[in-house]
Amino acid sequence: MDSAQGLPVAVIGAGPVGLAAAAHLLERGLEPLVFEAGPAAGAAIGHWRHVRLFSPWRFNLDAAAVRLLEASGWEPPRLTVLPYGGDLVDNYLAPLAALPQIRSRLRTGARVVSVSRAGLDKTHSRDRGSTPFVVRVEQAEGGSRDHTVGAVIDASGTWSTRNPLGVSGLPALGEDRAAERISPPLPDVAGRDRASFAGRRVLVVGAGHSAANTLISLAGLARDVPGTRILWAVRGVSAEKAYGGGDADGLPARGQLGSRLRRLVEAGTIELHTGFGITAFSPLGSHVEVRAADGRTLEVDAVVPCTGFRPDLDILRELRLDLDPAVEAPRKLGPLIDPEFHSCGTVPPHGARFLAHPDQDFYIVGMKSYGRAPTFLLATGYEQVRSVAAALAGDRTAADTVHLQLPETGVCSTDAGTSCDVPAPAPTPSAGAGCCPAPEPAPVGFPTGLAHGRSGAR
Repeated sequence: MDSAQGLPVAVIGAGPVGLAAAAHLLERGLEPLVFEAGPAAGAAIGHWRHVRLFSPWRFNLDAAAVRLLEASGWEPPRLTVLPYGGDLVDNYLAPLAALPQIRSRLRTGARVVSVSRAGLDKTHSRDRGSTPFVVRVEQAEGGSRDHTVGAVIDASGTWSTRNPLGVSGLPALGEDRAAERISPPLPDVAGRDRASFAGRRVLVVGAGHSAANTLISLAGLARDVPGTRILWAVRGVSAEKAYGGGDADGLPARGQLGSRLRRLVEAGTIELHTGFGITAFSPLGSHVEVRAADGRTLEVDAVVPCTGFRPDLDILRELRLDLDPAVEAPRKLGPLIDPEFHSCGTVPPHGARFLAHPDQDFYIVGMKSYGRAPTFLLATGYEQVRSVAAALAGDRTAADTVHLQLPETGVCSTDAGTSCDVPAPAPTPSAGAGCCPAPEPAPVGFPTGLAHGRSGAR
């Protein structure tokens, strides 16, 4: 950041990874300016407040953020408890955002609509590396404003851009006309959205943890409300990956989720349809017909999309990016996380060097850094931003000294021949590591599906 001394670092998004980035920047003596499209920090998590994370509290907290909080007298929650999304917001993100050091640098109701170099579009190269960035922001109170910054960390996530339900990566024919029958991802089946599903035929589409959470919640509703029928469609020929590793999973709660789902399918509570790639929706008055590529049809009252998310790259159109052509992650990271070849749920440690793009001092971090790949883990994001903050501060040694230990999922296959079924070695403590001891991943409540949306799902 030598070329932009004195300018702030823009952080896009005030979720767990965005606020962690701000905390690490502050520790490095850099000035963050955080833009959050929602009305408060953690706004996206507010949509899935009812979902419980797999990891206990002690693995869901970023070390730099905790240091800021503890200096204010904040008392951490009981570290062995598995928090819900709402707990993550109320007991961690909201207090963090309320700290004077963060509050004065946080702009809520501020949606970033584009990022560019000041005075230079994508085609201009001269002095590009020494030219500040301009971040255009639409403000909730009306109007737009350009902010000049020295670097940009995009931690905006992917929640607002879910994948379509169609088999080709496009919306299925008629998907737009069936929109009123399609719920948001991760609906609150037992609470806020109960009336949308009680006593109805509900189709859940997808094979990831979000599908499993929703299916289990629907099974509870079906016990209480006669006539509630649960259908489950996956594109793959088997649902085995959705069941996970059971007792072999490094996170017991994650393993138990898959085991419960398997039992519900075997008991007939959930009607499983494999090899069901959706090609069309036909609204039929009070319900909708869903058609698969092989001609099978299902008539249902409601559809829950659990097909994953994709990054919004439109706001970055004027930047020079280097993205993996398959998963739309940074090119060096893409092959390590592509579920077509690597389904372990683990990823080697990586930091600023893996996340860098041709436009110097621009980084995509957090869930958005995984592009279309599934199962992003909070611990991964925390280590990413620690490394990025060090790089922006000019501490290349600390930026390159990355440590991350992720437990195995208990179900692991790879076509690339990597040894992903070998447990990761314990990290070596380092003065530059800046993370909690022996970090364990904290899967957020909407890891995307492995078997739906990939052409080679098995």
